[in-house]
Amino acid sequence: MEITGKIKKIDETKTFGASGFRKREMVVTTNEQYPQPLMVEFVQDKCDLLNNYKVGQDVKVSINLRGREWINPQGEAVYFNSIQGWRIEAAQPEGGAGAPSAPIESFKTTVDIDDNEPDDLPF
Repeated sequence: MEITGKIKKIDETKTFGASGFRKREMVVTTNEQYPQPLMVEFVQDKCDLLNNYKVGQDVKVSINLRGREWINPQGEAVYFNSIQGWRIEAAQPEGGAGAPSAPIESFKTTVDIDDNEPDDLPF
């Protein structure tokens, strides 16, 4: 799955426990009619992916949805969801991917058609 939007916040990397588990969180505000601020977490070596990004930048984040079950002291199941990022890239500007295309007038038409050439197209 992917989220596109503008970076609202990037936290510092936090380390937990004796094993050195690392986690870094960011908030991306989606580009929708009703924008949603979504917290995305990056863990372990993926924390470093955020080093080259800053607040206000438009990004596309590849994510996985994660869920956990916890049994509380009363014996009831409680569920937690998280959004875990695994790739991030700068978003392409609206209206196209990359360089603008050439105007149609710049394309040349051909008049050299050889009817003796074999027609080997599969359709």
